[in-house]
Amino acid sequence: MLVVFLYPDGGITVITVMIRENIIRMQGHAGCSINGQDIVCSAISALTCTLIMGLQELTDNRIRADTGSGTTIIEWQKLSDKGKILIDTWFLGICRINEQYNCITFV
Repeated sequence: MLVVFLYPDGGITVITVMIRENIIRMQGHAGCSINGQDIVCSAISALTCTLIMGLQELTDNRIRADTGSGTTIIEWQKLSDKGKILIDTWFLGICRINEQYNCITFV
């Protein structure tokens, strides 16, 4: 079942997360509040930025990360065990947020 939030103007919003062997791709906004004040989007963004920093600073993994408003792409060739643990921890965090706010669709 997909649960999405509606903006006051009736637009549908949801964060789509795709995780594959060598890539994480995220797109969208949580839509739990007005743009710039959405604490759910901020929480997911903070977890994702921390993931990127952790992969870059705490491991020897070489990643490519592109971020923008509503879009994040993280790519790698090979992950170390530390890198896998960081991604698993990030995934646990966004899943916990999704349990409360139903704002993420995993594809």
